[in-house]
Amino acid sequence: MDTGTHIVMGLALGGIATLDPVVAENSVTATSVMIGAIVGSNIPDIDTVLKLRNNAVYIRNHRGITHSVPAVLLWPLAIIAVIYPFFSGANLFHLWVWTFLAVFLHVFVDIFNAYGTQALRPFSSKWVALGVINTFDPYIFGIHVVGLFIWAFGAHPGYTFLVIYAILIIYYLFRFQAQRTVLNIVKTMIPDATDIIIAPTMKYNQWRIAVMNNHQFFVGRAVNNDVKILDQFNRVPVPETPILEAAKKDKNLSAFLSFSPVYRWEIDEYDDYSEVRFIDLRYRSNDYYPFVAVVHLDLNLNILTSYTGWIFSEEKLRKKLDIIPG
Repeated sequence: MDTGTHIVMGLALGGIATLDPVVAENSVTATSVMIGAIVGSNIPDIDTVLKLRNNAVYIRNHRGITHSVPAVLLWPLAIIAVIYPFFSGANLFHLWVWTFLAVFLHVFVDIFNAYGTQALRPFSSKWVALGVINTFDPYIFGIHVVGLFIWAFGAHPGYTFLVIYAILIIYYLFRFQAQRTVLNIVKTMIPDATDIIIAPTMKYNQWRIAVMNNHQFFVGRAVNNDVKILDQFNRVPVPETPILEAAKKDKNLSAFLSFSPVYRWEIDEYDDYSEVRFIDLRYRSNDYYPFVAVVHLDLNLNILTSYTGWIFSEEKLRKKLDIIPG
């Protein structure tokens, strides 16, 4: 989920913690638990700082080790090590319990996004991505904000957010059902599909669709269960040519390939360089595919420049690659 949603979830969990008699009866414990819940709800995303290094490192590592089983166990201890000296009168066990729940909740809700997490590491490096909730869901964020206002007007925070979380469980079940309905329609339209990816958007009744069979890629969109195929591409295996083998050594393309399960590729050759482009087919937006990896190589197959990430126009991409001055 996005940072804002994780923050309001931390506040909500701090509110639910008031149902714990030990927390409710000790103001020091209550304060430390609230801080632990807010920090714990956000600490796994500390790997976002990797963006400051470069996109390749960020793509390879975001929601990886920081969302793993060892991290879920260690983050609460690290948080408590910082918090407890300032709240030495707090009940240490209950502080750990609620901080652990905050960290666990962060990783758990991220599993429902299309991006997913490597939550099973070190037992498996597989990305767990159920793809039923958008990274920012306005309904989930909105109901938390409503709950915070109800709390501010004097309602008991514990019971308020228990009701809200019961509603959210039902909401998640509806999202699974909606995704399943679209999946069944796609299976009917493309019965020989080998892989189907149905990803949510911020709009409740709209889904992005990417499908593979043995020969083609299909890119589509579902709106109110009306599925339309917008693009089709022949599925051409990536050949083991000198240009492509050289391009695969680039860190940006390597990161892209480690992340993207559905893509097509292009090679354009110019007078003094070649361009290799890989295009993720999951994120079609306004007739454009914004998530790409591009590598430029000279005539001797040395890498000149490269980029991976989100780009919404060719002009901006060229600037990233330093082709257009300024």
